[in-house]
Amino acid sequence: MQSSLKSRSFSPQAKRQSFEIEPLGPTIGAQLHGIDFSKPLDEESFNRIESALITHKVIFAREQTISTSEQVALGYLFGELEVHPFRPQGVHPELMVLDNHKDNPVLSTDVWHSDTTFRLQPTKYSILKCDICPQVGGDTLWADMQAAFGGLSPAVQEMIRPLRAVHDFLNFRALFKDSDEDRVRLRQMEVKFPNPSHPVVRTHPVTQGQAIYVNPQFTKHIEGMSGSESAALLALLFEQAHVPEYQFRLKWSPGTITFWDNQSTQHYACNDYFPNRRRMERVAVVGDVPM
Repeated sequence: MQSSLKSRSFSPQAKRQSFEIEPLGPTIGAQLHGIDFSKPLDEESFNRIESALITHKVIFAREQTISTSEQVALGYLFGELEVHPFRPQGVHPELMVLDNHKDNPVLSTDVWHSDTTFRLQPTKYSILKCDICPQVGGDTLWADMQAAFGGLSPAVQEMIRPLRAVHDFLNFRALFKDSDEDRVRLRQMEVKFPNPSHPVVRTHPVTQGQAIYVNPQFTKHIEGMSGSESAALLALLFEQAHVPEYQFRLKWSPGTITFWDNQSTQHYACNDYFPNRRRMERVAVVGDVPM
């Protein structure tokens, strides 16, 4: 289920915010200085933020005192918001709470992925706010999958451009037990999310940049290939996210809010802080059918 679309509106009282955008990597990662997301955004400031997000792929700001309701309202400026089918929500159905500690260990965020590619219309943007984090550990890494595609040889690029791959909510299957009730629930989810086929190379709708769009968390196989051929090619493409030159790494602190473009990146949340607590709140913008 996805939330109903709310019309984008900017408060007539909103004042233009003067802020700086500091690039932190050659192709990915930038910090916003001087922005206050607890204040209403005017249209000019919002457009500048979204442009920075598309250009730098991951942007973040520190020391934000934004409330849960304000985060949801901020998300709606970017478009329709998802309701995640497998993760617990907070007081707002659009808000996903990621609260991991000794009694609730991480399920599978420590795997490279782009959010919800098991959907026909996977997540466009994700907006994640840190409430509680350990003093050491719990960083998130992002990989620029357009740079990763550019790092392939022309021969491999040409080979994979026309290919398509099947996706599935593979990791979330672990949430279902071997009981009659859970088997029924699992079947309902399989009907709701029936293994979409996405291009192996995705073209960004704004920049027209091309990105590798397969990931080890949700991609099952490449269409038209044998199992061994698909596995070998996917292993090659998955490995591209591991190249340090394509990555950006963020150390969280309470009040940090981060935006990323799932159309051009993958991410990996380090699970090196157990049994300490790490609590995040996330909203996610509904995307288009990948092209």
